[in-house]
Amino acid sequence: MTKLKVLQLGVLLAIIGFFSYEFSSQIGLSGLSSTSISNLILITIVLLWVSSYLFRVINGNMTFMEQRKRYRQLYEKKFSEKLEKNFESLPNHEQKKLLEELDEK
Repeated sequence: MTKLKVLQLGVLLAIIGFFSYEFSSQIGLSGLSSTSISNLILITIVLLWVSSYLFRVINGNMTFMEQRKRYRQLYEKKFSEKLEKNFESLPNHEQKKLLEELDEK
């Protein structure tokens, strides 16, 4: 998550907290009740956010991990294509020699 998205989410949470406080006081709840309700809403949102983060950490679905997997797959694909191309460009006797060496190992 980028710094901008974290800031946007923080502002969104603050706005949700403000409106939940204002809305609960407008429907006739006391100041203490409206404060409790808005705090409960904000705490629930933050706990859900943190638990989703922990879930991604446990499953390895972090942004860096996903980028690394994609990079590794792309690298392996290009590397194997290059190896195949180089192997195909070799004369037949050298191809056979390489295959025999691989069979020995």
